[in-house]
Amino acid sequence: MNIVELKEVSVVYDQIAALRGINLEVKKGEMLAVMGPSGSGKTTMMNIIGCLDRVTSGDLILDGENISKASLKKLTDIRKEKIGLIFQQFHLVPYLTALQNVMLAQYYHSIVDEKEALSALARVGLEKRCEHLPKELSGGEQQRVCIARALINYPKLILADEPTGNLDEANEQIVIDIFKGINADGSTIIIVTHDPEVAKSADRIVTLEHGRVVK
Repeated sequence: MNIVELKEVSVVYDQIAALRGINLEVKKGEMLAVMGPSGSGKTTMMNIIGCLDRVTSGDLILDGENISKASLKKLTDIRKEKIGLIFQQFHLVPYLTALQNVMLAQYYHSIVDEKEALSALARVGLEKRCEHLPKELSGGEQQRVCIARALINYPKLILADEPTGNLDEANEQIVIDIFKGINADGSTIIIVTHDPEVAKSADRIVTLEHGRVVK
């Protein structure tokens, strides 16, 4: 069964087409890599799937529901309930500890649970760094906090936009291994990446060029 379906999806900004009639299906439990040159539409497609933006035309079906014409409030609710977002820039609150940054995601979703937040940090190997501020963590550790934050509300779909772009090779492999473990547990993951090594860890690679799927 598909968790994501894009049917002839186009996105136009100021008369410039960022996506041009995209068709894509992502199965539940799949790990998909999205590649392509800068300006190919990768991030736009992720923003559409992640309910951060709306389609200009076509249909977006997420978890069996057509949300192409959903209100901004509805998209926000879907994003909170079903989607975990991971970015290249970590977007951690600098004056909050690792634990508090994870708990902040709980606050916006439902009920804050410190034990559960600690468990999420343990899942990415950071339980002993839970009281450290972002500036006291390495880039790889900060990204792992972001992954824990994305996992805390048990999303059906995890979207990662260049999650290893700021990491060295050793930390890149740690993040890849974490994604593999999350995927093995049943989560669907879509990763935008320029890195062939990251893409090779996925079940399937989709390539975009000029707003179209070419491979």
